[in-house]
Amino acid sequence: MPQIIKGATSPSGARVTDDRVRETVAGVISEIRTRGDEAVRAYSEKFDNWSPASFRLTKDGIRSIVAGVPETTLDDIRTVQRNVREFAKAQRESIGDFEVETMPGVFLGQRNIPVSAAGAYVPGGRYPLVASAHMTIVTAKVAGVERTVACTPPIRGEIPAATVAAMSLAGADEIYLLGGVQAVAAMAVGTETIGRVDLLAGPGNAYVAEAKRQLFGEVGIDLFAGPTEILVVADEYADPFVVAVDLLSQAEHGPDSPAVLVTTSEQVARKALEHIDTLLPTMSTQDYAGPAWRDHGQVIVVADLDEAYTVADGFASEHVQILTRQPREALERMSQYGALFLGEGTCVSYGDKVIGTNHTLPTRGAARYTGGLWVGKYLKTVTYQEVVNTGSSAELGELCGRAARVEFFEGHARSGDVRAAKYAGADLPWAPEVYRAGSA
Repeated sequence: MPQIIKGATSPSGARVTDDRVRETVAGVISEIRTRGDEAVRAYSEKFDNWSPASFRLTKDGIRSIVAGVPETTLDDIRTVQRNVREFAKAQRESIGDFEVETMPGVFLGQRNIPVSAAGAYVPGGRYPLVASAHMTIVTAKVAGVERTVACTPPIRGEIPAATVAAMSLAGADEIYLLGGVQAVAAMAVGTETIGRVDLLAGPGNAYVAEAKRQLFGEVGIDLFAGPTEILVVADEYADPFVVAVDLLSQAEHGPDSPAVLVTTSEQVARKALEHIDTLLPTMSTQDYAGPAWRDHGQVIVVADLDEAYTVADGFASEHVQILTRQPREALERMSQYGALFLGEGTCVSYGDKVIGTNHTLPTRGAARYTGGLWVGKYLKTVTYQEVVNTGSSAELGELCGRAARVEFFEGHARSGDVRAAKYAGADLPWAPEVYRAGSA
């Protein structure tokens, strides 16, 4: 049995959306449906105290904003976007169109078509989340999305210049200084000045996440996202200081972000806890990291790595960091995670900010059934069929007739019957006499 040093023995599971959040979001979406831009402006004033002449930035406006960003920052943005772009290109190249001949003259094919328009939401709030622009916009453009709309809120009444620069360098076709539910709803349903999109991507607070949930079906979404999560698997070779630093790196995302350590070493566990107690007060983000660790931090000691992998899979955590002597073993032993970070030389923060894999990942146990945002999310995998051999069509027609009538779908059956009759002279007892004569 695992030994619980801190917290509970199991994941907390999915959180229920607060009724107030749900009702507020539903109201905003309804208002934007009926009042369009007027409602968008009203809610932007209410929630962000932001009401410019136009929410959309002009090309000259974007150039002016980007010109004010330090060149070092711009160079870093370009470097990170190159990393994201290269990995996204490799993903795109791994997805192929194909055509197969399953019977003589029967051709079945698959094509991968980009959605026509995607909306990228890049959160702001207290801090600019520049990296989200890379993950949503660059990936969409590599997928071939023709029109990418990007929204980000002002931060305390100021334009987040680095975020705008990242959006522009990533290739956004339209950039709006607009945040929250009003931004997500405007992109999804369309207004007089904001054209609707086909798919929404990007993280956000509880209100943004709920807006995406309510709009799903009317538009596609990347995934349902909750608070950021980290789970560290460590053995006796792990450095407790590194363990502590990496756990707190994700706890600072928000006061409800789970941070979990599963280790085979009680000594590593206890020393990591000591380091966390020392490090937390020194963090400028301790107002987030402190409550997250206090309320959602867990430390679990297990007998061996077999048990560690089993316990870790039970969490199906967003980020799983492997700090063991043989970290690549986890590739074969684990299957429930959003992303794996293998070895001490790797950390979750690399994935969040710079390394090139996408940081929009499943949370709240969703890693049991989905991966994160990737090029394929912006593609529609569609099929086509062509039958040019009349003998094969007749054979399929007879099969279709029998299969459809088992389900009492007479209309379907008759579509098959017609081909069997035209191409192989099969009887059509249900058809008008004149058609049967003509077919013969």
